[in-house]
Amino acid sequence: MKPARIAVICIAAVSALGLALVVRAMGNGAEPAAPAAAASVETRPMAKILVAAKDLKPGQRLAEADLTWKDWPVDEVNPAFITDGSTPIPAKPAPEGAGEKAGVAVERVAEAAGQLTGPGAKSDYIGSVVREPILAGEPIVGRKIVRAGDSGYMAAYLEPGMRAMAIGVTVESAAGGFILPGDRVDVVLTVATDTGGGTVEGGAQSKFSSATVMQNVKVLAIDQSTRAGDDAQAVVGATATLEVRPQDAVLLAQAKSAGELSLSLRSYADTAGPSGATGAPKAAAGAPHSVRVYRGGEPEVVTTP
Repeated sequence: MKPARIAVICIAAVSALGLALVVRAMGNGAEPAAPAAAASVETRPMAKILVAAKDLKPGQRLAEADLTWKDWPVDEVNPAFITDGSTPIPAKPAPEGAGEKAGVAVERVAEAAGQLTGPGAKSDYIGSVVREPILAGEPIVGRKIVRAGDSGYMAAYLEPGMRAMAIGVTVESAAGGFILPGDRVDVVLTVATDTGGGTVEGGAQSKFSSATVMQNVKVLAIDQSTRAGDDAQAVVGATATLEVRPQDAVLLAQAKSAGELSLSLRSYADTAGPSGATGAPKAAAGAPHSVRVYRGGEPEVVTTP
C-alpha cells in the first residue's frame, strides 16, 4: 500500500473519532438541563386550599359538589385561604424597615385571618351561605361566606324577598319537638270565644275555634339552631323562626295577637303545594260570638256564626 493512501486513511480515522467525541460531549451537556428544570418545579412546596368547584351566587347554600381542593404554591397562600392543614404554612415576615410595631400588627392580622378560616375539613363549610359572588376555581375566603351560627347567617340564608319571623312554641305546639330546621309546617290558630252563658261556678262559658292561617311554611330555625345535628331526631325550643312573605308577616303578627299558634308538621312528599297565608285569619277572628237579646224583660243569649 502506498504511503499516501495510508496517510489519508489515518487522517479520516482521526477525524471520525474526533467527531464522535464532539457529538458525545454535546449530548452529555444538554441532558442535565431538562432534569434540573423539572427538579426546580417539583421541589416547590404546594398546599391544598379550598376553592369553588363552579360559579357560586349570593344566597346559595354550599353543598359537597360546590367545593373542591386545589394545589397552591405555599409561598403564595394568603392567610385568609382555607387549607386542609396537611402542609404547614410559614408566617410571612414583616416588610423591611417597617419596625417592630408593624411586624406585630402583621402577625395579629394573620392570626385573625387564620382564626376566621385557616385549616379545616370541607364538611366544616358545607351548609354555609354565599355572601358575595365566587367564580369557579376562586379560593373560598371567610368574608364571602357565612357559616351557620355566624352573625348575618339568617339574613344571608333568607330567599330574596322573604322575611324571617319568630313565634313562640312549646313541645306540644311544635309536634313534640320533631320539627327540625328546614322542615315545612302549617300554622294553626286557636281562638277562645266567650258564649256569654253562665256556668255552674257563675263564670262565662268558652268555646274554641281553630283554623289553618299559614300553610307550607319553611322553618328556618328552632331557637338558635339553624341546622340540625347529624344524629338529631328532635329539637326542643321556645321559638320557631319561619320564612314568610312580607304581607304574610303582617297576617302572622295579627294571628299571634288573636290566639294561640301551633305548628303542624308536613310530609316531605307534601311540600310542593302553595305556600303562605290561607285567608283563614279572618274566619278565625270572626269565630262564633254571642249576643244578649231581651224579650219581654227576659234576657236570652243568641250565638251567631
